[in-house]
Amino acid sequence: MRSDIRSTAAQLLAAVDNAFFIDAPSRAEPNCSQQRIGAGGAGKLLAEMNRCGMGRERSDGVARQEDARRRAPAAEWQFWVGVGSDRSTVPAKPKTSDHVTRLLPNPSSSSAPPPNLRRRTMAATTSSLSLLFAHPHSRHSSTPHRFGRSHLRLPLLHARCASNGASASTTATKHRRPAEENIREEAARLRGPATTFSAWYEPFPPASDGDPNERYSLDDVVYRSTSGGLLDVRHDMDALARFPGSYWRDLFDSRVGRTTWPYGSGVWSKKEFVLPEIDSDHIVSLFEGNSNLFWAERLGRDHLGGMNDLWVKQCGISHTGSFKDLGMTALVSQVNRLRRAPLSRPINGVGCASTGDTSAALSAYCAAAGIPAIVFLPADRISLQQLIQPIANGATVLSLDTDFDGCMRLIREVTAELPIYLANSLNSLRLEGQKTAAIEILQQFNWQVPDWVIIPGGNLGNIYAFYKGFEMCRVLGLVDRVPRLVCAQAANANPLYRYYKSGWTDFQSLVAETTFASAIQIGDPVSIDRAVVALKATDGIVQEATEEELMDATALADLTGMFACPHTGVALAALFKLRDQGIIGTNDRTVVVSTAHGLKFTQSKIDYHDKNIKDMLCQYANPPISVKPDFGSVMDVLQKKLNGKI
Repeated sequence: MRSDIRSTAAQLLAAVDNAFFIDAPSRAEPNCSQQRIGAGGAGKLLAEMNRCGMGRERSDGVARQEDARRRAPAAEWQFWVGVGSDRSTVPAKPKTSDHVTRLLPNPSSSSAPPPNLRRRTMAATTSSLSLLFAHPHSRHSSTPHRFGRSHLRLPLLHARCASNGASASTTATKHRRPAEENIREEAARLRGPATTFSAWYEPFPPASDGDPNERYSLDDVVYRSTSGGLLDVRHDMDALARFPGSYWRDLFDSRVGRTTWPYGSGVWSKKEFVLPEIDSDHIVSLFEGNSNLFWAERLGRDHLGGMNDLWVKQCGISHTGSFKDLGMTALVSQVNRLRRAPLSRPINGVGCASTGDTSAALSAYCAAAGIPAIVFLPADRISLQQLIQPIANGATVLSLDTDFDGCMRLIREVTAELPIYLANSLNSLRLEGQKTAAIEILQQFNWQVPDWVIIPGGNLGNIYAFYKGFEMCRVLGLVDRVPRLVCAQAANANPLYRYYKSGWTDFQSLVAETTFASAIQIGDPVSIDRAVVALKATDGIVQEATEEELMDATALADLTGMFACPHTGVALAALFKLRDQGIIGTNDRTVVVSTAHGLKFTQSKIDYHDKNIKDMLCQYANPPISVKPDFGSVMDVLQKKLNGKI
């Protein structure tokens, strides 16, 4: 059952405001003990939350666990104040005690709280303050709470010391860092113990006749295995698994929306899952990620047979206008680490071949780090908006009379001869950043798994990155399954689709034809093997879209409030087909990944609405109307346009 969110929030806050008064020690009186709240007020809140049924209904074993938890014998519930360092504050299981202030252990140390961990008072902290809530006899569960998170945050906290008898409430204060100190310097000053997590390169997929012990440090400049295959970043999953899924969910949730370096980034808020060994001072971040998950209410309701759970992950709402920022922050950060002491590697620049978005992201992050960027672009095959981005960011831009595949061959030859670091998705570091979009989707759904995720595919690294993010969360217990994946390709550049239709028996690269979805105009994708692994593991599907289908889908989405790029149009067109075939159901929770901002591709929209595209009907075109500048002419047009409703 779903309740109106605003009404629910108002009811909950009213219940809390009427029932609770939290006692806490002051900084001047460290020996004061914290007071527990009685069951009366907490019971009111709990009853209200159960009545309202916040969150999506769960199913199968999860639902049974939740039902059992709700039927558990009544007991006194207690609230406690959790105060932590600037790194994160997350709740741990409380014990039946008068002192209920707790912190989860630092993930980079061990599974037990460090011996020097001490309770802090509310006024003595410079960090986040959260109101946490848990049953005194419950265990940590790897299953998400019905309410979405394991703790409740409230906007106001009344505090007083139990020993001083004062009835006046005081407000907890937070102290700013010193004015002369920036957030990077603050992070260095508050740096915790060295991490115990690690990651490395391994061949992908492992060769049957290769060295089973072949692996490389992430500090090695290497792009291929000894057999010539791809490499993949692997994490020490045993070390990560020492902490339950509930721990990671709470840790990642606690970092969202902060300016604490580097955790304000949607990528680096999951640092332990990305590049756990990199020093925060080496990270190059523009606070990418944390992109909107847009509820496509009208598109689903009016044009897709009443779909009420259709969402668009707007990865294009990022610093350079595409999802490539997520991967580029990881790659350029690692290059920055290699160039700086103590490694001091002789890397003179970073280079890439690009259909537009990769070059824009690389140029911006290299400019932020002061690292030279070199980009190879296919002449007359990318939009002016994409072309101007690397130029404006100071990159060396080479316009080559070839397609993307030709640019890719050249950049690989150049980086083999010169001390230039290769930034294309042949380098698997980028995928570590891109996979955080999948984790972010789970986070935005309160750690519930969607049924379908539809991703546009060109060079095919992104669909593997999404699979990797979902699968990592499943293995570590953050969620209990992964969604089915769909890769959507333009019919003019569809080598994966043809491979899929052959039953995965006959892959043939091709020369991609011109498509409005220029960023996926790739006929020889580097990550073909990665994509096949992702699709097979998730019972995935590959679908294609013609030029007219993708442009119509883009225009129709725009008419419902979006401003989609053509690549998103490819994914939306695939959704329309799968709905028509009955593969995706009306009530299936479906996420369409929007990979770039529509403002990068305005010329295609102009041509569509001008009906200036050869052999295309442009059935949703909405051209401006030329009208004489007099009242009668204007009224005639409006009467006709609005069907006489005025």
